Amino acid sequence: MNPYNTPPTLPRPWWRTTPALLGLLALVALLSAVSLGLGFLVMIAAMVAVWVLPAWRWYARLGATFGAFFLMLISASMSGQLDDSGPDKSEVSAQDTDDKGAEAAPSPTTVKAPKLTDYTGKALDKAEKGAHAAGFTPDRHDASSEDRAIVVRSAWMVCFQQADTAAKSVAFAAVKDGEPCPSKDGGPLPWPTMPDVVGDTYNTAVEELDRAGIDLDSVTLDDVYLDIDAPTAEEAAEEGDEWRVCFQRPDENGEVTSTTTVHLDLGQWTDLDLVQECPSKKDTTYKIPANDPDYDDGDSDTTGGDSSSSDGGSGNAGTVHPGSYCSPPGATGVTKAGTPMVCGPGSDGRNRWRSS
Repeated sequence: MNPYNTPPTLPRPWWRTTPALLGLLALVALLSAVSLGLGFLVMIAAMVAVWVLPAWRWYARLGATFGAFFLMLISASMSGQLDDSGPDKSEVSAQDTDDKGAEAAPSPTTVKAPKLTDYTGKALDKAEKGAHAAGFTPDRHDASSEDRAIVVRSAWMVCFQQADTAAKSVAFAAVKDGEPCPSKDGGPLPWPTMPDVVGDTYNTAVEELDRAGIDLDSVTLDDVYLDIDAPTAEEAAEEGDEWRVCFQRPDENGEVTSTTTVHLDLGQWTDLDLVQECPSKKDTTYKIPANDPDYDDGDSDTTGGDSSSSDGGSGNAGTVHPGSYCSPPGATGVTKAGTPMVCGPGSDGRNRWRSS
């Protein structure tokens, strides 16, 4: 064969040239920035082309292969294709589904968070029944710092509740009925303290007790004189400016709990009374000296009322106080309400004003 007659070499197709393959690698980077999946497919095609089409040495082909892979990763990362901080597509899809089908029936697999009623201020036993009905497991403890055991749940009131929806449990912190809730769970009970009401009129004393947060139902009244009966709360309120507090229990700043009884010992007088002050001690003196059985002013007809007259060993005492000591036996009088009264032996054997 004549070497001088060798046919000329045909030119290589453009798609097998080096510039074409480099363009394919650049296309990998470009498409990866737009879509990671599309970029991955083009990268596979580029790798196949590198190893099949060009007449490159093996190390050049290997370098081009790794280059295509890294170009895809870099482009995808720069474009945010690999960013995990983006919105969860499942959540977005669920939200879109809810918006588009708001009136559609909820999926049977949808789990709704359980709801628990606020039982603050309610009886503990009812709160626990409600928690059980809602699917919660209740627990209980003393809301005060005293850490008392809870036995009769109906006698305790809920102050705080802490629910764990994940565990479906709820803790109730409670105090006994009639007790104030502490400012925080485990804190001391904020009992009111007794103000100083000695010397005040009954009306003023009641106002101060109410402002201090003391339950007026816990207040009891008594008299300080031997010849004066204790008024009821209604009677003391009706004549509230005539009754004065002579002694009190508890003393000033004493703690008033749910079991504390507040004692107010009252004396009564007006501008017309001879004695207008409290005695030094309770039940030691008489408001009206003539009511004292040992009293003697030289007149055997002393009646112990507001006025007296001699009438055969008896007399009309005028206005008298029921139950007060009186003399002499058989004397008559009337109450402020006009009820007839007579002086006669009482249950203790002493003469007292009694209804006739």
